[in-house]
Formats: sequence, C-alpha cells, structure tokens
Amino acid sequence: MQAAETTVDPSEIDKFEAMAAEWWDPNGKFKPLHMLNPCRLDYITKQIAADFRRDLNTDKPFEGLRLLDIGCGGGLLSEPMARLGATVVGADAAERNIPVARVHAEQSGLEIDYRHTTAEALVEDGEKFDIVLNMEVVEHVADPLAYLTACQRLLKPGGLHICSTINRNPKSFAAAIVGAEYVMRWLPKGTHEWQKFITPDELFELLKKAGLDPVDRKGFVFNPITWSWKVSERDTSVNYVTASVKPA
Repeated sequence: MQAAETTVDPSEIDKFEAMAAEWWDPNGKFKPLHMLNPCRLDYITKQIAADFRRDLNTDKPFEGLRLLDIGCGGGLLSEPMARLGATVVGADAAERNIPVARVHAEQSGLEIDYRHTTAEALVEDGEKFDIVLNMEVVEHVADPLAYLTACQRLLKPGGLHICSTINRNPKSFAAAIVGAEYVMRWLPKGTHEWQKFITPDELFELLKKAGLDPVDRKGFVFNPITWSWKVSERDTSVNYVTASVKPA
C-alpha cells in the first residue's frame, strides 16, 4: 500500500517499536495496561456475550466468532480472547510487536494469527470479522475518521466494535500525561499527545460518520487507594470505552 492509503503515524509506531520487548513484563513500560487489563476484559466479555447471546459460564463462550484485535501489541487482549474460544487475528503496525506476541502465544499453547499489517490493508484483503477490538489505538493514528471507517468495513453486518481511548480535558492531561509519564513514570515521556485525545462526544460523532451505531459508553476509573481499576457507568473524564454495532 502507498503511504497515503494508511492512517498509520510513523512517529507513533516508533514509540511502540522501542518498547516491544517489554509487553509481557507486568512491572515494565506497559504496567498501566497490565493493571487495566482485568477491567478492559470485564467490559469486553460482557459486551460480546450480550451482543452474540453467549453464556460466559461455558468453557468456550466465544467459539465460532472471528475477532480482530487491531493494535494488538504483545497480545494482552488477543490471548484471553483465544482462551475464550474466539478465532483471533492480532494485527499491529509496529513490526517488532509481532514476534513478541507470537512467541508468548506459542509458550501459552494458543493459536493466534498475528500479522504485521494495518486496518486499511486488511480491508484491501477483504477480511471480515464478527468483532473488532480497537483499544487505546485511535489516539495514535493520523486520521481517526479514516481509521474508524476502515474498522467499520472490517466488520460483518451486525458486528460489534469496541473502542477505548482517553478523554481530552485538564484532568486527562494531569492523569494520563503528567501522572503516568512524569510522576509515576509508568510510560516513557511523550507516549501520549494531549491534543490527539478525543472526547466521548467527538468519538460518538466519528463512529457515526464511519457508519457505526454507538450503543454504549463507560469509564475506566483508577482508584489510588485500592490500586485498581473499575468500570464506571458515569465517569468518562479520563479513560473510557465505547461499544458500537454495524447495521445489519
């Protein structure tokens, strides 16, 4: 593909290439994602179960569903989705992430189709999925609307799109940049650019323009006392997640 046909931002890819080897270190540069992961999985699994009428108490509740984890990184979400029975494609534009993800999946005894590719390239290949997980990626792309449109085109009619990102306001600047990058040093300085953050209303509008129907949004809220995350019905002031469907 020509560079003009992709929403990949090379400078953003360089950031994650530099951190690729640390994906599975719970105390490394991706510590925030390891801490957030149980909360993300709680939201994702409940949304999928509700949308596809699956019983989470069964052994492989997502069996028969084809799922794309776009911006999969080292596979922190791809692996639990595979364990729940989904047929998983993990895609990432950062080439160094893919070998890390493949090795860890092999060590875990999981079959996951990891690819160094982009959403736009998958569209060109005619790929279709029941579910697209688009977590903490949209704030790193060059053209959010074009990127979300590509994600919509990758869904089958009636498919589910789950997208999380960071709100844009003074609180998110203090928490996601000052707190996470400068005070706690959970992330390298410059990992996030505040002006690229997207408000929930803006994201809903982008999703609609991309051809999706937003059906839900919740917050991911960090509790510094219990040192844990939870899903919030109301507080979307910093981290938040949305669910939308492609019209059947």
